[in-house]
Amino acid sequence: MISDTAFWLLTAGLGIGTFLIRFSFLGLLGGRQLPDWALLHLKYVGVAVFPALVAPLVLWPEATGGTPDLPRLLAALIAFAVGLRGNVIATILAGMAALYGLQFLTGSF
Repeated sequence: MISDTAFWLLTAGLGIGTFLIRFSFLGLLGGRQLPDWALLHLKYVGVAVFPALVAPLVLWPEATGGTPDLPRLLAALIAFAVGLRGNVIATILAGMAALYGLQFLTGSF
């Protein structure tokens, strides 16, 4: 068990660390033009982060005790197919609609 003092010191330290990380990029570089190589790499951040957030929820969903199920896998495939067209909002909406629709049809919600 952690003491109250240690908890609040850790919380404050993490808050300051998070602020400094964000400030180092946004505050110090916010008014400057980034080099082309940096802009090229930043273009792919969303493409890398979004699948990393979604994949565990599809392959090891907590709702099913960590076992993959058909509605989630099919919804991911449908979202992937829609995502190939390049519209992020349509991809998210298609994935959500497919997941909720398939869960409703199979009674697994």
